[in-house]
Amino acid sequence: MTTKVLTAHVPLSLVEKVDQLAARLERSRGWIIKQALSAWVEQEEERRRLTLEALADVDAGRVIDHQAVQAWADSLVTDDPLPVPR
Repeated sequence: MTTKVLTAHVPLSLVEKVDQLAARLERSRGWIIKQALSAWVEQEEERRRLTLEALADVDAGRVIDHQAVQAWADSLVTDDPLPVPR
């Protein structure tokens, strides 16, 4: 795999935490950073996918009225909660 070096200014407190993790896991600082960056990129890609999916639902009119959701949420603390709005 071809790689490229990235440079970033990182607060010393975060560097210390990364170094502690690296020592505890017996891994290099670079390995910890790659794991964290990969997880973050994956999370952001999933967030974007879900956002686009939600916007498509809105465009298609697949929404639930705010008042219906609020009434349902308010009913959850009662002895007779409403069914989940659809």
